[in-house]
Amino acid sequence: MPLAWQGWYDHPIWHSFTQSLYRFERFPVFRILNSHENGQSVAGSDLSDVAPPPAGCLRWIDLVEQDATKLRILSERFRFHPLAIEDCLHFDQRPKLESYSDHMFLVIHGFRVNGDRELTSEAVELHIFLGRDFLVTVHEHPLPELDAVWNRLVQDGSLLWRGADYVCYLIADALVDGYFPVVDGIMAKIDQLEDRVLDVSEDVNLQDILDLKRLLVEMRRILSPQRDVLALLSKRGEGWINEHTAIYFRDVYDHVLRLHETVESAREMVANTRDAYLWSASQRTNEIMKRLTILSAIFLPLTFVTGFFGQNFEGMPFGNDGLMIAMLASCVLIPAGMIYYFIKSKWFA
Repeated sequence: MPLAWQGWYDHPIWHSFTQSLYRFERFPVFRILNSHENGQSVAGSDLSDVAPPPAGCLRWIDLVEQDATKLRILSERFRFHPLAIEDCLHFDQRPKLESYSDHMFLVIHGFRVNGDRELTSEAVELHIFLGRDFLVTVHEHPLPELDAVWNRLVQDGSLLWRGADYVCYLIADALVDGYFPVVDGIMAKIDQLEDRVLDVSEDVNLQDILDLKRLLVEMRRILSPQRDVLALLSKRGEGWINEHTAIYFRDVYDHVLRLHETVESAREMVANTRDAYLWSASQRTNEIMKRLTILSAIFLPLTFVTGFFGQNFEGMPFGNDGLMIAMLASCVLIPAGMIYYFIKSKWFA
């Protein structure tokens, strides 16, 4: 080690910094929000609070960028089912609801817009453990919708005190509402593509249509099972959902139904747009072939005339000058007659 660094290595600040990194690696930081009967909310990140809350307290624990170590802490302290912990380790689950003896495991999906391009949007997955007095959320990446609910509960602790199932409703409602801007952008994109397909002066890329179709298929794949999950949550008194909270879940269920219907309509519109594009491409090909056919039909007799009169003739009654005049007249009259015939036959658009 260089002499200049030996003093820093033994310095107390450097020692404290390295110890902090070591603690962070061994004991990951959770985001924790506690609400008490007086409506006061207290946010923190103390690892000792990653446990079921004491009496008279409601607790929301949020975990982002999960790994095996962090999930092991949840499993040991909350006694979550091993299958649910395994699902949280690999985020490739479809929307589903599993009810266990002391908690409910819920998987729901939102949709994230990458920048201003709706065609590059992608689904985001959120896993939720719901108990009587606690809520644990697990996700791979930061979710703006989840952060908005968190900040709202920090400012108004009484919302968390309305129950963990009500917080679950707030999260589900925020994620589902996030679909609407994406769907609106897709519908606007479809309208633009329809106008461009019908306009012969516009050049349409088939890849845009296929990207829209792929995105709608992905949304339909998510919304179909998520509709069934929210239907279960909206049932009165079903599982871990309070009877009063089930009414709110019915509103989210209505939103999902509307989204599903809109996606189905958008898929039909994309299919019609694709068919219109293929028809337009076929029409353009037919127009090109028709023009080439007309040109070939005009030049074919001219080739015959020039070839015929290009031979060496001797002793013709009209002489060479007469042959030249006949050839020139044929080169003018035959194309003119054919063009007139094509126009009368409506070959020209």
